[in-house]
Amino acid sequence: MAFKGEDHLDSLPLPVQRMHLIQVDSVQRWMEDLKLMTDCECMCILQSKPISIEKDEQNELILSSQYSTCGNLQLLLKRAWIISTELTRIAQKLEKNRWQRVHSMTVRVNCHVRSMINEYNTFTRNSSEEMHQFEKLLIDKCSEFTAFTERCIQTEDEQILKSMKSCINETLATIAQYFGQLIELVLTREAQNLLRQIELSDSVYITESAISSLFSLTQEGAHLCRIIAKEGGVVALFKICRQDCFRCLYPQTLRTLASICCVEEGMHQLEKVDGILCLADILTDNTHSEATHAEAAAVIAQITSPHLTFTQHLSSFLENMEEIVTALVKLCQEASSGEVFLLASAALANITFFDTMACEILLQLNGMKILLAACSDKHIVDTPYSRDQVVTILANMSVLDQCASEIIQGNGVQLLMEMLFERSSSGNSAEVAACERVQQKSAVTLARLSRDPEVADAAVKLSCIPRLIKLCRSPTERNNSDSVLVACLAALRRLAVMSPDGLEDSDFQQLVKPRLVDSFLLCTNMEESFV
Repeated sequence: MAFKGEDHLDSLPLPVQRMHLIQVDSVQRWMEDLKLMTDCECMCILQSKPISIEKDEQNELILSSQYSTCGNLQLLLKRAWIISTELTRIAQKLEKNRWQRVHSMTVRVNCHVRSMINEYNTFTRNSSEEMHQFEKLLIDKCSEFTAFTERCIQTEDEQILKSMKSCINETLATIAQYFGQLIELVLTREAQNLLRQIELSDSVYITESAISSLFSLTQEGAHLCRIIAKEGGVVALFKICRQDCFRCLYPQTLRTLASICCVEEGMHQLEKVDGILCLADILTDNTHSEATHAEAAAVIAQITSPHLTFTQHLSSFLENMEEIVTALVKLCQEASSGEVFLLASAALANITFFDTMACEILLQLNGMKILLAACSDKHIVDTPYSRDQVVTILANMSVLDQCASEIIQGNGVQLLMEMLFERSSSGNSAEVAACERVQQKSAVTLARLSRDPEVADAAVKLSCIPRLIKLCRSPTERNNSDSVLVACLAALRRLAVMSPDGLEDSDFQQLVKPRLVDSFLLCTNMEESFV
């Protein structure tokens, strides 16, 4: 569920590196930034001197006047992204002693900084004293930087340039630091304003608008999510989820919570406000809409993600796990769309990693039968991502002895066989990765379940052995995935023990008899035959 570039500032080991503001296609970025760039070039011609205007005319001349508050903030973020990119480029040119380029880019940064501050002060009438201090420090340091680089292009003495280079590097570092701190203050202030609206307003319209703006901020990266969490965002949003008058806003509120809880600060806040109990209440309340249940499932999926390293403190989750799992199984069974099923099954899949007791609860609730039945409906389980969640649950449940009979009764071996053929139809990298996970986990599940003779016999009858051999020997069938190869070798060896007659001698000698690592090396170095 998730959220994925902050490497454009690697050359500046400063707070500004933590910014994760805008990530879109480069051509689209250029199109959006074109007006900002031309404004900047006009200012360069005027030698960075601000245009003096009367207060009553100000709104006509400032670029951001046409936008709403949220639009103004997006404009600010775009300007900040340009500045951070330019600072990185200056550092790169400085390393190559490209003094003319360094100077022209410094002038451009100076212009952008002044424009950004002017624009922000236009739609924010009451900036704090601390913010004004940082604005002045940043502008003064940018002016100093421009003067430094101007002197550099007026001399050709290498010794003088070398001595000035360290001063320029130090000034660049200071600018980056002031810039990062100013942006941090601005974003914190905007988060505070939105949260104040959410906490104080009784109007559904105003609250909806504030939550929408807050959600937009969460999409700008983990750093903004941390700011929102530290300013009490999780507390404010769960307060909304506990008021019936805002029921129509529950889906939007829960979606925003899921985004904030991708960071540790959000998780800690969730624990402090009994967020798990609130989510359990929402999931088990049949009067809520399916959309609300689905978004609550999304929050559960986020906070139980096995990729997070800070879920251990969710002690209250264990107390509510049975009713949460029960509600999620019901949501999977009654899902009206593939998206709802995906969110519910993702939450269940993560919970089976979170605690093994969840697998036992799933068995008691006939969860495996429900999931296997859902897979036969191509309108519900309609993507590799959904199948990835289902096979994850099957793989984690397959460690239980009782699981084998459930698999046989639900025609699960046939499903696992089909998943070994999972291929991407679009070639999209995320979808290809999901297909690889489906292949790997289906092979792992087969390997675990084949300790039961009945499951192994069913797998052999369905020609699982030839398919596993094909995946081992043909890199393209497994998309050159080593993890799929290892899982297939393990499954093949388990089935070979149960049915040794199913393999040709060459397959046995190369894929089963050697050590696993030797078979792995053989398959990874194997040239594919097209004869």
